[in-house]
Amino acid sequence: MDNHSNSKPGDFSGLAKDYSESRPDYSKSVIRSILALIDKKVSDIDFVDVGSGTGIWTRMISELGPKSIISIEPNDDMRDAGIKDSKNTKIIWKKASGESTGLEENSADLLTMASSFHWTDFEKSTIEFNRVLRKGGRFVAIWNPRLIEVNPLLLEIENHLKTLNPNIKRVSSGRSGMTNTLTERLWSSEYFDDVIYIEGRHIINMTTERYITAWRSVNDLRVQLGECGFKTFLDYVEERISNIDQIPATYLTRAWCAKNVK
Repeated sequence: MDNHSNSKPGDFSGLAKDYSESRPDYSKSVIRSILALIDKKVSDIDFVDVGSGTGIWTRMISELGPKSIISIEPNDDMRDAGIKDSKNTKIIWKKASGESTGLEENSADLLTMASSFHWTDFEKSTIEFNRVLRKGGRFVAIWNPRLIEVNPLLLEIENHLKTLNPNIKRVSSGRSGMTNTLTERLWSSEYFDDVIYIEGRHIINMTTERYITAWRSVNDLRVQLGECGFKTFLDYVEERISNIDQIPATYLTRAWCAKNVK
């Protein structure tokens, strides 16, 4: 039996290797903009990344030299891959969730969720983040969806999903769902104010192998299409890009940055 055949929404078990090898970096300009909002030198910032997967975003912040870095990931496969990928860094990995981080009160200046906030309970997690953050600290929810409109080939491939399942929904695209109302929800929260939206584009030239691997790491499609339908889709993608050496993929890093008010 395929080791992904019992996949559930949000469960990335068995996908860590593909995720680690294929998922893109985030916009460095967006990172610099976020750090500029914190009234401390980077070297004095205590940083926490929640739902960090294999640590792609965590390591990007780590490279800038914060005082401390804690990476929280509930999935064992993803966390184990992140620990392996993060050797020779000072990142401390913990098993916990957005709703219950297990961290000390008032212990962080920056707490982020990169491509993962949509998997949490909004009310429970924002209560927890308010507890963990110091007054004036920042919570950041960030996503890194592809901007497929600028590449007709990528748009064609995405649209092919509808032929396999007309009712398919992309729950983790970062351009739909909770992101449509996130600014208003954060402003309405008793725990945050000064909500700032930051957006930046960057292009990653992917090999065809990396592009296919990126699709393999997408949990929500595997669940909605089923193993047979998902394989049919991957076969279509492989055939469609068979004569291409590199695929320029534009990514839209989107960040919601809110100040803790307690």
